[in-house]
Amino acid sequence: MSMELEEQYDRIYRYCYYRIRNVQRAEDLTQETFLRYFEHYNLGYGQQLAYLYTIAKNLCIDEFRKSKMEQFPQDLPGALNDTINIDTIWLKQLLSELTDHERELVLLRYVNEVPVNALSRFYQISRFALYRELKQILKKLKRGIADEPS
Repeated sequence: MSMELEEQYDRIYRYCYYRIRNVQRAEDLTQETFLRYFEHYNLGYGQQLAYLYTIAKNLCIDEFRKSKMEQFPQDLPGALNDTINIDTIWLKQLLSELTDHERELVLLRYVNEVPVNALSRFYQISRFALYRELKQILKKLKRGIADEPS
């Protein structure tokens, strides 16, 4: 198999945790994602990643519907340590100004490092449309950085 499953397991877990904010349920959903994935794992690499994230997204949506909890939390897991500093609060505020979809794209592309080809399959849009969307998100973040309070 061409995909490094241990690395992807951690990324899928992070994605599930980000979506539902419950450690135990995120672990369960990650396990379920890979069980379902192995039923049809003979795909190309880009298709594998898109398939994994599609399974994880659908399971998270189902979990959200069951639990009626907030779908997209404002912070990333592990982002805040015991000591909270101004930069962390400011970054959290900057991310909260993004839409849910934009935060999800930032997580998948820049935190989980999902390739653009896999993301374009996942969102069912062209690579170029995805590049434009990512560029707009980065512009929005850069504007927020430029407006950073001193």
